[in-house]
Amino acid sequence: MSLDIANLFQGYGKREVLKNVTLSVKKGETVTVLGPNGSGKSTLIRTICGILPPRAGMITVDGISVSGFDRQKFAKTIGYVPQGQTSCDGMKVFDAVLIGRAPYISWSYSEADFDAAEKAIDMLELDSLLDRNVSDLSGGQAQKVAIARALVQDPRYYIMDEPTNNLDLRNQLMTLRIMREIASKKHAGTLVALHDLNLAIRYSDRVLMLKDGCTYGFGTPSEVITPENIAAVYGVSAEVVSGRGGRYVHVLDDGSEDV
Repeated sequence: MSLDIANLFQGYGKREVLKNVTLSVKKGETVTVLGPNGSGKSTLIRTICGILPPRAGMITVDGISVSGFDRQKFAKTIGYVPQGQTSCDGMKVFDAVLIGRAPYISWSYSEADFDAAEKAIDMLELDSLLDRNVSDLSGGQAQKVAIARALVQDPRYYIMDEPTNNLDLRNQLMTLRIMREIASKKHAGTLVALHDLNLAIRYSDRVLMLKDGCTYGFGTPSEVITPENIAAVYGVSAEVVSGRGGRYVHVLDDGSEDV
């Protein structure tokens, strides 16, 4: 079972942003989308999540096109974590997390819904923020609320656009570790757009690397995140080295901008 994107084209006006992109996300795995600014990462995420209709191509779950899903079925299938603030800005933190259960309720929230919200809040260490408005939070705190809401939504696939934005190093690691555990324990697929190559190496099963809206590489981190691909896609020199914690990217200071 998988989320499949086949021959996807997308753009804005006359500008073509994505060109014939194909990838799959299997149940239980984490796939990371990499690429420099303007390569099409966010456009890909927004298209998969139904915010932008594809110009061409197919998006299917277990062989069924998501274009035929109603809003409730789509929400039970795909959980979206966008960049930046959300429409929950005027809510208290607990309510903003609990609203993730909306696809499952008939008349009112159940005890199981409240339990799910409490578990996600505990997992993301949001307990001290429960009585605060989301609009009063820092960017990193609000991002964690959005991730907790997606966890409560309990979809079959999580689609996340730069979920580590605004998070400090500890919370970046915690968030991606949690998503890996969720993917494994719940057998849910995760597609996440990231800038950090080292986070991608550490937490991905497979990696899609985009350049100018086209697929430059798709495979395991060791197959895709190579010095040659980094130079071609990002325009910087780097080496991939092995240390006590595993493989990591070391960008060389040759006058180019950092990744």
